Formats: sequence, C-alpha cells, structure tokens
Amino acid sequence: MPAYLIRHPAELRREDVLVEDGTLELAFTGGWAVFTDNNGVCLAIPGGQGAHIERVDTPDEEPAPPRE
Repeated sequence: MPAYLIRHPAELRREDVLVEDGTLELAFTGGWAVFTDNNGVCLAIPGGQGAHIERVDTPDEEPAPPRE
C-alpha cells in the first residue's frame, strides 16, 4: 500500500503526517504536491512550505521492465 511520510520544517511547528491508501498517488503540479486516490484530491501541500515528502512503504510488486 502506498504510504508517504510528510515532515514539515521545525519553524512551522506542525506534526509529521503519514498518508497511506491502496490507490494513493502523488503528483507535483503548479508548485503543489498533490495526493489523490479513487475519490480525487485528498491532500495538497504548497511547494514553498518546505515540507519533506518521503515514500515509506515497501512496494509489493517488482518495477516494470524498461521499454526497448
């Protein structure tokens, strides 16, 4: 299951957040990190906020072979 740990800079004094969902996807668009699932957007973080986003799950499948 895709899972991401979001850490905010210390000066913002926000708690770390773990986001996970079976259909969770992350895209970077228009200066935002946007998390979506089957229901649409579930979380968006502005790029200027300085958050660190790290994928923390272990993928269940092997990556697809490269195209020739």
